[in-house]
Order: sequence, then structure tokens, then C-alpha cells
Amino acid sequence: MRKATRWFSRNLIRIYAVLGFTYLFIPVLYTFAFSFNNSVKSNLVWRGFTWNNWRNPCGAPDICNALGNSLKIGVIATFIATILGTLIAFALGRYAFKGKGIVNMLIFLPMATPELVLGASLLTMFLNFGFNPGFLTIVIAHVMFCISFVVVTVKARIASLDPRLEQAAMDLYADERETFRRITLPLVAPGIAGAALLAFSLSFDDFIITNFNSGNVNTFPKFVYISAERGLPPQANVIGSSMFFIALIVVLLGQVVQRRRKVS
Repeated sequence: MRKATRWFSRNLIRIYAVLGFTYLFIPVLYTFAFSFNNSVKSNLVWRGFTWNNWRNPCGAPDICNALGNSLKIGVIATFIATILGTLIAFALGRYAFKGKGIVNMLIFLPMATPELVLGASLLTMFLNFGFNPGFLTIVIAHVMFCISFVVVTVKARIASLDPRLEQAAMDLYADERETFRRITLPLVAPGIAGAALLAFSLSFDDFIITNFNSGNVNTFPKFVYISAERGLPPQANVIGSSMFFIALIVVLLGQVVQRRRKVS
């Protein structure tokens, strides 16, 4: 009994970790398993194994069009939000100016505001300015809330930099531009890349704000929501599983690159 108690106390954190990861990955395993389900309309009941869903992921009507819209919006919003957010992060992390505290507060507001309120407010603003909800309004809305996450991520990376590295570069007669290009930017690059991946995942996954400001434009989250009422097609499970594995591969590649840099 004592041995069991000691083993349990020593491995308590590991047990919690296993239970936590099991809880998190059960929906992922369910999605992946039912991507092979031999069903036509409803994908709630297992009807047999098939490869057809993976061979033809666009078999469900309008699913690939919705996926294409989500990818386009995600790439455009990520590109704009990453550039603007990185510039704001450098301004907040490196310089002192009047109103800096207010700017910091405004950056956190989109993160703290409920998406329901944010989506409704953006829709009201677009309508007041004469913008019809559609592709452009979705991109603007996504850029708006993605910037906050980019600023927070990149700013944390900037705060962790050792200023002595830049000072050493300037002591070796490098000007500010060369120091930024050869020292600062490579050191901040992992934070910028992580912020970009986070922004893309948030944009691709967003439903509430998109639903308010999309008009007739269909995105993948909207397709899943609408299809769930009449039975989610297995092709949606295929696309969801594919996105998960692509994200996992990107994360693993990032870890490999970081380890190689540390070794070299």
C-alpha cells in the first residue's frame, strides 16, 4: 500500500498530464476516425470503413469553395496583421512616448472583448460607413483582432532579447540598419513566425465575428456550422484532420530547426 502511495505521489503530475492530453485529443481522434466513415449525409453513426472521403475531399457541395475562402482570408489577414503587429510591438517594446499606456490598453481590448460584442459592433460600423458585408469586411475584421495577438507575441520576444548583442554589433562599426538586419531581426524572427501561425489559426478558425460580417461569403467554419444541422459530411472531417496534421508538422519542423540552431 505504501509503495503504491509513493508511486502515485511521484507520478501525480504525469498522470494529470496523460489525463489532460487524453481529454484534449479525444475530439481529434474522433474527427480523424470518422473521416473514414462510409456515410453520405449524416456522419454521426459509423457505417463502415472507406478511403473515398480522402480520395475526394471536395465531394461535399461547396466545401472546397468555403475552404478556399478561409485560406485566402487567413493568408491575407495574417500577412497584414503580422506586419502591422510587429511594427507596433517594436514601438511599444523599444521606445517611450506619450500615450504608451493607452496604446497598450487598446491593444488588449480586442482580446478581452467578447466575440459576440465585437462582431456586432464591427457589423454596425461597416453598415454605417456603407460597406456591404463580404470578403473585404471579413479581412478587415480578422486583421483587427489578429493584430493584438501578434503584438503580444512579438513584444514578449523583444523583451527577452539581450541588448548587449546589439551593442556589440554597433561596437564593431555596424550601423542601426545593419544591426537590425543581422542581429535583431534574426533573433525576433521565431517570435514573428509564431505570431503569424497564431494569427492564421485564429483567422481560419473564427466563426462568430465572421458570421456577423461575411454576408453571402461562405467560410469553412460557417460551412461546418450550417452542415451540422442536417448532418456534417465526412469530407469536413478529412479537411479538419488534414489541417491538424499540417499544423503538427509545422510545429515539429520548427522544433527541429531550433534544435539545429542551438547545436550549431
